[in-house]
Amino acid sequence: YLRHIFDYLPCIFNLLREVFYRIKNFLFLYGTAPFIATFVLKLNPMTRNVAAILAGGTGSRTGFSVPKQFVELCGRTVLERSVDAFEQNENISDIIIVSGADHVEQVRSIASRNGWQKLRAIVAGGKERCDSTRAAVEACPEGTDNLLLHDAARPLVSQRIINDVCRALESNEAVSVAVPSTDSLIEVSGTRMLRPIDRSHVWRAQTPQAFHRNVIARTYELAAKDSGFFATDDCAAVMKYLPDTKITVVKGEESNLKLTYADDAPKLEDIIRRQNG
Repeated sequence: YLRHIFDYLPCIFNLLREVFYRIKNFLFLYGTAPFIATFVLKLNPMTRNVAAILAGGTGSRTGFSVPKQFVELCGRTVLERSVDAFEQNENISDIIIVSGADHVEQVRSIASRNGWQKLRAIVAGGKERCDSTRAAVEACPEGTDNLLLHDAARPLVSQRIINDVCRALESNEAVSVAVPSTDSLIEVSGTRMLRPIDRSHVWRAQTPQAFHRNVIARTYELAAKDSGFFATDDCAAVMKYLPDTKITVVKGEESNLKLTYADDAPKLEDIIRRQNG
């Protein structure tokens, strides 16, 4: 008798998750006070945090012979290191990889080699970053509560950052990761300096950027109706189409470096060696 009960437990949990998800969606989308929706979310002990690894870039600026997500750093590709970080995090329930259409099979081969337990889908993105985000939103499993969007080219995102982002999502609809600027900043036109910029108000954005799923889904639903839509930053898209949404910022780390140019690779490898002792 007990064995039959245990057989049905996964179905019961999935049903409860779906009920909470639909109640939360209704409260957010139809204007109910955000604190009530947050309260409902906290009642749900099975928050489903989905991480989407955006790996559709071509890496044309890096100077490598392969897209930057396939560059090896100390024996593992950039993509593998990015996925590893979310695979190892206890707050992440599912992983999606968004790949360039020409590299889906290569990503599948890498995934098969690694056997990531949380990987749910490998999907093709589009030409632009916003196309990859849209693909990630559409690929979310049923019952997804939150979606974390992470650039595969940031292979050293820490467990602390992921944990802080997931914690922030408990009371915020949107979360960005950033680090304070340490350089002096100026605004220029051509080669002419226009004015200095107060760096105390300027932070450098990193990823993951994270959202309650209904928020990022609604943003891209509205963006689809805008013929002039273009975005390289998902928080900026939310600010444009859902301006009343509060976006909180979690402090990032200098080691959460993005592989953009060829000389970034040795910097990342140095960090890996230091972390490995």
